[in-house]
Amino acid sequence: MVKGKIVGVCISDRKGIPKKNVRTAYLEVGQGLKDDAHKGFGHRQVSLLAKESIDKMRDKGLELVEGSFAENLTTEGIELKTLPIGTELTVGAEVLLRITQIGKECHTKCAIYRKMGDCIMPNEGVFAEVVKGGTVKVGDTIETTKQVK
Repeated sequence: MVKGKIVGVCISDRKGIPKKNVRTAYLEVGQGLKDDAHKGFGHRQVSLLAKESIDKMRDKGLELVEGSFAENLTTEGIELKTLPIGTELTVGAEVLLRITQIGKECHTKCAIYRKMGDCIMPNEGVFAEVVKGGTVKVGDTIETTKQVK
């Protein structure tokens, strides 16, 4: 098992813009984060991005915070992009996520790309579906519980 922690819980009311770290939110089964613009977005219900990925962009001189790349959950200590599709992750005491996609194709240069000059979500972002819902908050653990090989 691989273990890390949640350092950002982020939502926005529109797609394609940075999200705000609200520090706690409710994940709904089959939907995603309550009150987020991406809620109910098929197999990409929740987006996750490692703080370590964001730090690479910070090293280029950009001022970034959790949610800058429109990720819902910012993690630390777990290399998300290396986890295979189908891997299950527990978050806190009650939430269960299943990875459905790694990276994404950007068809247009969104507001994030225009503001940052680059976007790491296409290569390093991970998407998941909510298998078991519940509250998620900054400081919660996130760990692999079932890893597909």
